[in-house]
Amino acid sequence: MNRHLFAALAMISAAPLCAAAQNTPRYDRADSLRGGNGPARAWWDAVFYDLHVRVNPADSSIQGWNGITYRVLQPSREMQIDLQVPLVIDSIVQDRRRLAFRRDSNAFFVTLPSAPRAGEVKTITVWYHGKPRPAVRAPWDGGYSWARDSTTGSPWIATSNEGLGASVWWPNKDLEGDEPDSQRIAITVPDPLINVSNGRLRNTIRNNDGTTTYEWFVSSPINNYNVAVNAARYAHFSDTMQGERGVLTLDFYPLEANLAAARRQFTQAKPMLRCFESWFGPYPWYEDGYKMVETPHLGMEHQSAIAYGNWYLQGYRGRDLSGTGLGLMWDYIIIHEAAHEWWGNNVSAADHADMWIHESFGYYAEAIYVECTQSRTAGAAYIIGSRRGIQNRQPIVPQIDGRIAYGVNARGSGDMYPKGGNMLHTIRTVLNDDARWRHILRGIQQTFGRRTSAGQDVREYMSREAGIDLSRIFQQYLDNPQLPEFQYRFGDGRLEYRWASVVPGFDMPLDVQIAGMGSMRLRPTESWQSLPTTSPRATALLVDENYYVTSRDMGGAPRN
Repeated sequence: MNRHLFAALAMISAAPLCAAAQNTPRYDRADSLRGGNGPARAWWDAVFYDLHVRVNPADSSIQGWNGITYRVLQPSREMQIDLQVPLVIDSIVQDRRRLAFRRDSNAFFVTLPSAPRAGEVKTITVWYHGKPRPAVRAPWDGGYSWARDSTTGSPWIATSNEGLGASVWWPNKDLEGDEPDSQRIAITVPDPLINVSNGRLRNTIRNNDGTTTYEWFVSSPINNYNVAVNAARYAHFSDTMQGERGVLTLDFYPLEANLAAARRQFTQAKPMLRCFESWFGPYPWYEDGYKMVETPHLGMEHQSAIAYGNWYLQGYRGRDLSGTGLGLMWDYIIIHEAAHEWWGNNVSAADHADMWIHESFGYYAEAIYVECTQSRTAGAAYIIGSRRGIQNRQPIVPQIDGRIAYGVNARGSGDMYPKGGNMLHTIRTVLNDDARWRHILRGIQQTFGRRTSAGQDVREYMSREAGIDLSRIFQQYLDNPQLPEFQYRFGDGRLEYRWASVVPGFDMPLDVQIAGMGSMRLRPTESWQSLPTTSPRATALLVDENYYVTSRDMGGAPRN
């Protein structure tokens, strides 16, 4: 979940807005350094991060080091390490030797003494310090939230940096397409704070200076932006669940004052996990467990340590995003952010431009949960109701001159949430085969799990498994802002119909109900087609609302 969701949610309750200018974003060298796999990145593969950070709430500063173990893909002497201003690198060491480096925006270019051989595994250690950019208006404005527990007055600290990138608070190869195979996260905080990070707690070290180091270990591949610090005066309770891969451990870390509320609210975790396992496949991180951690910000999909800040309310902090009432029957953050364990954390986009893989499926998972706990009809009603938050002004997938904006850390529009979810619901309706649909969703997890992938690969996989060419549907809903318009007219004993405002070759079938003739599936194209009407009452038509399209009665006789 990222800053676009805040914008999308605000639009739901805001007054109508004037049309936004269709300005093409401009990207500079800093964007390319952040989002591209340039020559100082492409030659090495991150294998393991050994992150050690001391957090100082007294002055909102941090200091520490990260050991970057990497595999050499091809020889090179220049290495890019990312760390965002105002943080400063103090030194970079390899084989006990200090290395020279230069700064270019938020990237540091390190000169190695010699080019390592392909296949070698090396470690470089980066020492750094500073005051990370704080969150001001929203969590995603900065790397750190420096807050206070209102009950005890104790510091309450959390990181949240999806979109900004992990380098906003720790040095790494900040590229979506390169995840380490595993990671240590050792965070030192003042007593009596407890730090909760990703994975399993391996060690707790009481230091002589009134601090404690909490050493966590993630034994699975992890997105850099998912690595988290959560420090507060936490309570802790645990549970287990028998899942598809055996016993899954569940751990919950609310603030001490909210323990009773958490015990009530977090009972939603088990039915959610069972639902998503049924539809998407086994929870991806049995080895690292499932955790929820209360945070001062709304929430985020931190792998195996979901950030929770929904105030123990149903819905989205007490609001129903669908307007149906169905969204007030469950806790939005518990459901949406945990869906990202499958969609985003397990199946991950290799470039930020393809974040629809994370957010469209994550949003659609909300409807799946409603279906699990209520009915299929209720799940459809929820996702259809969410359309009120869609703008249809910018493509979901960002574009530069008609091509996907890869390599510049480009962000798609906020429509990737509700519009992307409705695109998936539309595809399910086109298939009209729930067994196959479930097979596709679980198959994406099996095929693309624990690695990063391009959106095109996911599109092609879904077409292949569906047995239907879905490419024009994806192109229409992801790469263009316009909705398909189904145009029709009755007259002279016939129904004429076609698609308009569509990409070339758009041929999505459409289910309609015609008065006096019942339900039928039409196959419109961009050209007018004709269907004889066999009933004198055939003068009205309804489009199945499970398709996210618009429709218009054109009245008089159409012309090609």
